[in-house]
Amino acid sequence: MTATTTVLEPRRGGEAPGRPLRVSVEGINGVGKTTAVRATAAALGSRCLRLDELTDQAGDTLPGRVIAALAAGGDVCLRTGHPVVETLALLALKFREFERITPELLDGVDVIVEDRGVDSVAVCQGAILHAEHPATPARTVAEQILATARRWRSMPDATLLLTGDREICVARFAARIGRPIPASALAVIEQTDQLYRELAAAEPDRFTVIDVTGHRPAETGKAVEDAVRTLLAQREAGRAS
Repeated sequence: MTATTTVLEPRRGGEAPGRPLRVSVEGINGVGKTTAVRATAAALGSRCLRLDELTDQAGDTLPGRVIAALAAGGDVCLRTGHPVVETLALLALKFREFERITPELLDGVDVIVEDRGVDSVAVCQGAILHAEHPATPARTVAEQILATARRWRSMPDATLLLTGDREICVARFAARIGRPIPASALAVIEQTDQLYRELAAAEPDRFTVIDVTGHRPAETGKAVEDAVRTLLAQREAGRAS
C-alpha cells in the first residue's frame, strides 16, 4: 500500500518524478469510449496500462460481483433504490482500482489510460441523486462527489471527454444491451451529458473535449490515441524545459 501511494500520488508542490501520466476517457454510453481506449492501449503497447470500465470487470472479481449486485434489478443505470450506497460503493471500487496498481505493473509504463474515472461516478450519481432530491442542483451533487473523491485519490492528470449525437449514442447503447432504454434512464443520460460538459468547462486545464460526431469506431480510437500521444509529448517537453 505504501509503495503504491508513493508511485501514484503527486508530491506536494510538484509531480512525482517518473510517475506515469494518468488519463481518463469519459463520455455517455454509446459514444465509443471502450473501443477507443482498447485501440489506444493496443497502439501504445507496453507503454500503456489500461484500466477497464468497472462494468466490464470479470464476474468472479470483487468489482464484478459489486456491479452484478447493482445491476440485479435490471436497471441500466445500476439503480437499486439506495443511491447514496450505490455512490459510495462505486467510489470505493475506483479507489481500490488504484490501490491495486503495484510498482511492478508500472514497469516501463508511461501512461495509464482509464476507461471511465471518478468523473463518471460524479456525473452519473449526481444525475441520479438530483432526480431523488430535485431541490439540490445536479452540478452541486456532482461536485460534492468529486470533493469526496479528492480526499482519497488525486484526479487524473488529463481527462478526454468524448461527445457526440446523444440519440445515436443511445441507439448504440440499446443495441449493445439488446433492449430499449427506458424513459427514466434516458433522463439520467441526458443529465449526465450536460454535467460532463459543465465539468469540462469548469476545468479546462484538465479536460480535453473531443467531438466524435459522425466518427467511425476506428476514427474515434485514432482521435483518442492522438490526444494521448500529444499529452505525453507535452509532458516530456515540460520535463526537458
